[in-house]
Amino acid sequence: MSDIDVKPDTIAKPKIEQPRLYKVILINDDYTPREFVVAVLMAVFHMSEDQAYRVMMTAHQRGACVVAAFTRDIAESKATEGINAARQAGHPLEFTTEPEE
Repeated sequence: MSDIDVKPDTIAKPKIEQPRLYKVILINDDYTPREFVVAVLMAVFHMSEDQAYRVMMTAHQRGACVVAAFTRDIAESKATEGINAARQAGHPLEFTTEPEE
């Protein structure tokens, strides 16, 4: 037997960073009907009616409400999808995105 102890080198795995998340924010306005906002939240963000109603009411009372957080591409596409649905129905409903802190 040899006096030399040979052990395999440990392989350092590169640390993979999680992608930065972006918040989709519903902006309140005084013109879009509440029922329509709930319908958009249910269709675009796959919320239950109760969840969508709570988000809509929070935005109504506070002026804005975070709807969800996604990676940047998904957040922007969801916001655009919601805005497009509103424009097709003739409503000024707005969604914005911003990075999470």
